[in-house]
Order: sequence, then structure tokens, then C-alpha cells
Amino acid sequence: MRYYIIRRLLMMPVTLIGITFLVFFLTRMVPGGPVERMLQEQAIGALSGEKTVGQASARPGNDDLERLEELFNLQEPIWKAYLQWLGVLPRAVEIAKAEFNDDGVATVTIVSTSGHATALEVTRDGMVPQYLAPEWMQEEDWQVRLESPADRADRLGARRGITDEAALAELAKSPACRRWRAVASRQSFQGVLQGNLGLSYKYNEPVMRMMLDRLPVSLYFGLLGALITYVVSIPLGVFKALWHRSAFDSVSSVLIFVGYAVPGFALGAVLLVYLGARLEWFPLYGLVSPGYEWMSFKEQLCDLAMHTVLPLSCYVVSTFAVTTMMMKNNLMEHLAADYVRTAVSKGVSFRHAVWRHAFRNSVIPIVSTLGSVICTVVGGSILIERVFDIQGFGMLSFQALMDKDYSLIMGTLLLTSVLIIIGNLLSDLLVALVDPRVRFE
Repeated sequence: MRYYIIRRLLMMPVTLIGITFLVFFLTRMVPGGPVERMLQEQAIGALSGEKTVGQASARPGNDDLERLEELFNLQEPIWKAYLQWLGVLPRAVEIAKAEFNDDGVATVTIVSTSGHATALEVTRDGMVPQYLAPEWMQEEDWQVRLESPADRADRLGARRGITDEAALAELAKSPACRRWRAVASRQSFQGVLQGNLGLSYKYNEPVMRMMLDRLPVSLYFGLLGALITYVVSIPLGVFKALWHRSAFDSVSSVLIFVGYAVPGFALGAVLLVYLGARLEWFPLYGLVSPGYEWMSFKEQLCDLAMHTVLPLSCYVVSTFAVTTMMMKNNLMEHLAADYVRTAVSKGVSFRHAVWRHAFRNSVIPIVSTLGSVICTVVGGSILIERVFDIQGFGMLSFQALMDKDYSLIMGTLLLTSVLIIIGNLLSDLLVALVDPRVRFE
């Protein structure tokens, strides 16, 4: 068992690297990223006919788009950007630029981590920058490089989709690219290994903080729903198997299948209309009411419970039906097995045969689904959170996909993948504990 766990733990980084690199590659290849969205907004603003001075000045130029590319590391090759996202390679975290004047000097203003600003005068000897660097510049790992008009034209052409060499040569002679430029940047390791998942393009907030803010909401509904599902469904499945074809079994089966047939988000809409809007028994949206922080502890519990009833019912309706019927069918199959009949014929009581023999084997398939349950606990239900306007982890993942927020997509994917892998490992270990036939040697 110990060696099996070690092997699985060693395989986790390889699996995560494969998953994250595939998604990282797809997000960079699919059109419609931050730069494209900004250009699209600029085009929409131009077509709208609103040409006021304020709007014209707010439209992004080449410098703004370059800063956006550098902020989200879009100018680097995919493989290098991925390694920088992991934190294996350093990336430029602060960038300062200046064009060379007619005298062949570029004055770049750089700021140290302590807040000390220095005007760095850079000259060039061919492609080699020449400058007098202060001591703190080397300590903070600042680097200076040169960009030729051809380099600037290549970057601008890549943004505009220009690949023709003649067109790029003409672009290099344009006012936007014709001057050499000095670029100073501070290199630093800031990636997953350093606990930094980057900034969200849409919200301009740290991805880690956004996930930590949303995760407790999904954990609350997920853990509570899983607890209610297993505590109620397993005993209910046992009673249905023992009282098969009774009135209790028939009525409960009808209710279970009706609940399973209705999607959770559709049930949520019905509950909102009838129990929320018409009868006004429950709140219509959110997890807590406005002014929640000024309520007493008892009032807070009541308010949270009232906001929880409807979405929690939608969370558990499908898993409740599946777990109950799975438990019933498994137990009925094992009750008809030869080893149970043999145990009863040898004088073992029926109750003892059910709980000590058949029940333990019937729980094995349910235990093996723990990995998918953890995924539901963490990810939540996007549609249910949308119906009830609950800002959970599921809605965060959905909004990241809709906004094509690269950093947020990678952060939510990484956390979900880690927890699913851990859930699958726990499923295997629990199966080994429940089923004595399983040994990981």
C-alpha cells in the first residue's frame, strides 16, 4: 500500500503538467484573448459614431497593447510562457522603455524595490547596450536589451496578423517602429511554484485571492450536499432493498425518479417562482441578505439557512436519486448471492448477514465515486449558482471561460485538477479498506 501511494503521488506532478500545458496551449491558440478583446472594443467604439475627445483618448494605442501583452506574458513563445507560469523560468515583472533620440541616447527610468528611481542613460554599440548600472540594479536582477526597428515591426505585425516580409519592412520604416528602443526589465520567478497564479485580466485582481474568496461558498454547498446525500441515501437504499415491492418502495421510487428526471437548474427556476416570488417563503437570490454582518448570531444562522434551502435542494436532487438506487440495486444483488444464503443456512441471523456481509460489499461502488463527488464539491453547479445568483467557484470558472481570462482559467483548472486527482486517490484507498480482496502491492 505504501509503495502504491508513493507511486501515485509521484505521478501527480506529471499528470498536472500534462493537463495544464494542454489547456495553456489551447487558450493561447484560440483567438479572442485580452489584446483581441481590447481591439474589438476599440472597433466597436469607432463604429458607434461617438467621437468625443474623452473617448478618443481612452482608445488603446500600440504602447497600451504592448503593456497588456507584457502584463499577461503574451509576447513570449508558448513553451517559454508556460515554464514562466510554472515558475521554472524567470519573467519580466517590471518593464521600462525609452526610444533613442537623435544623439543616440535613450533615457530609461527604472525604480528599485525600495522606491528609488534612477534615470539610466543607455547608448548602443551595434546590438550591445552600453550603460553605467548602479549597484542595486544587479542585486535586483535588472537587465537591459535593445529592440531594433525590425524587432518592433515583427511584434506589431504579429499583433496585426501581418506575415509578408515586404509589408514588415515597410512597417519597420513607419513612425511607430523606425527608432531603436532600450528596454529595461527586472527578472523574477513568479509562478505556480512560488504560489503566484498571476492577475485576472477582467478584474485586475490576484487569481489566488479570487479563488479563495469563492471557494468557501462552493465548499459549503458541496460538503453539505454530499453529507445529506450519503446520510439519507444509503439508509434509504437499504430500506428499499429490504422492503422491495412494498408500498414504501413504490412511492419512494416514483419520487426519486421524478427528482432525477428534473434538472437541478430547472427545479431551481420552479422553486424560485413558486416558493420564492409567489409565496415569499424563501429569498430569491444570494447566500445572505443585505446587512448580514449587523445581525445577531441567531439571526445570521436563520438567514443563512433560509438562503440555503432552495439551492441545496437543487444540488442534491440528482445525486440523491443515483446514490439511493445504486445502494438498493447493489444490496439486492448481494442478498441474492450464494455467500449470503450460505451464511444464513449456517445459522447466521438475517440482520447479521445483511450488515456484516452484503452491506459492506454493496458500499464498494459508492465509495469508488468519491473522486467525482469531490469535483462536484469544489466546482459546484454553474447553472444552479447562476439561477440563484450565488457567487461560487463554479460561477468563477464559468466567467473565466466566457471572458477568456487566461490567468483565471489556468488557476481554476489547476485547483480543480489537484482536488480531482486527490479524490481519485482517496477513492482507491477507501475501496481497499472496504474490500479485503483489493491489495495494492
